[in-house]
Amino acid sequence: MNNDILEGKWKQLKGSVQANWGKLTDSDLDRIEGNREQLVGMIQERYGKNKEQARKEVEEYLDSL
Repeated sequence: MNNDILEGKWKQLKGSVQANWGKLTDSDLDRIEGNREQLVGMIQERYGKNKEQARKEVEEYLDSL
């Protein structure tokens, strides 16, 4: 899924993203606003993962949609 599609469908995807990464708050999701890099960064922060681990998780998740 490219960045434009992600940003366009963000409101629809927020629930699914939160179900996948439960430590992300509604406030986090509002700040991310469909920005892939911000999502990766927030997952790093909340879960203590390195950037590559978080990026891989996000890519796998988006590919599954």
